[in-house]
Amino acid sequence: MDELLESLYPELTLETDDMIMNLSIKKDYSEIKDLNDRKKEFIKDLKAFIEEFDETEESFEFMKYYDD
Repeated sequence: MDELLESLYPELTLETDDMIMNLSIKKDYSEIKDLNDRKKEFIKDLKAFIEEFDETEESFEFMKYYDD
């Protein structure tokens, strides 16, 4: 299944000192010709993704991982 996703969607790995996040990008940004506008749209979508996750029960369940 992972190979199928890799062939369908580009992948991006974001890494900081605190986390590594692997993303499969489903949206086609090729219609946005200006590189800066394309980047702004991607960042806007990434922020919306994080905000949406923040509102889910899964985000609370994930944080419970760190409970004693």
